[in-house]
Amino acid sequence: MDKLMILSQICSCVTGIAAAVLLLVRPVRDWVTGANRLREGQKSLLRSSMLRTYYRNRESKTIRQYEFENFHLEYRAYKALKGNSFIDRIWEEVRRWSVVS
Repeated sequence: MDKLMILSQICSCVTGIAAAVLLLVRPVRDWVTGANRLREGQKSLLRSSMLRTYYRNRESKTIRQYEFENFHLEYRAYKALKGNSFIDRIWEEVRRWSVVS
């Protein structure tokens, strides 16, 4: 029983160390590769594109089908990159607009 207890403790320690290493890998990898800066750039481009579409169509409150589909894809990508809630309000308004072909 003592050997089983020691083996269990060793496995527990190895699992804890592996979990700690995994938690450190992504931030270090992102720092080395500059992935954080790329993500911020992507968010900025997505936000800019969505706002351009929004302000172009805001007065008429209509949006073309392809623009609406593109806006929706951009919105989902923006949120996946942890974009802020400002665009949520814009998206909610755009969703109420008339979609024309």
